[in-house]
Amino acid sequence: MTRPAIRVVLADDERMVRTALRAILSAEPDLEVAGEAATGAEAVSLVRETRPDVVLMDVRMPEVDGIRATEQILATLDAPPRIVVVTTFENDSYVYDALRAGAAGFLLKRADADTLVRAVRLVAHSDTLLFPSAVRTLAAEHARAHPAAPAWVARLTEREGEVLRLMATGLTNAEIAGRMRVGPATVKTHVASVLAKTGARDRTQAVIRAYEAGFTKPVS
Repeated sequence: MTRPAIRVVLADDERMVRTALRAILSAEPDLEVAGEAATGAEAVSLVRETRPDVVLMDVRMPEVDGIRATEQILATLDAPPRIVVVTTFENDSYVYDALRAGAAGFLLKRADADTLVRAVRLVAHSDTLLFPSAVRTLAAEHARAHPAAPAWVARLTEREGEVLRLMATGLTNAEIAGRMRVGPATVKTHVASVLAKTGARDRTQAVIRAYEAGFTKPVS
């Protein structure tokens, strides 16, 4: 059975950027552009109207920036889309704040067409981090050290802690299962428990919280 097309909303205040993104995505048979927004406020409204699977969100936009738009979308929709923030600079503090807010990953504006398409497919269908090494670099640059470990750290079991650290390396559930010599269903259960205990929306946010807690050490 053929999967339905991945529906994508493009949010960027530069028309040329949106046009280029639309051309790349529309050329793929499994991808569909559901709409375009020029501001963060427009993006929030459009996402509520079209209910896409993925949003490509510029972090710097007028009226409402990509961080606030991400927060509003994730806070107000029962089944929100995966949000990928798009940026010019990979060490941008705006990007890190967007990941902390619940964005599933980030993408550089200079990325080539193949990287863009793979990123959209990955966040829509995969159980791994988008560009884990880039997330680790951001964490090394921007993670805020806590004077004491948050309460969730003590609530993690040994197995859950191991799963969280492996998640931070970018392994999929199947790869974690192979590393730990357990079944994929067991890993899926551990991941769900990790998300619940850390209060994270998804893997990316859980990993960011692990870095900030000092539970996982960023590698610069």
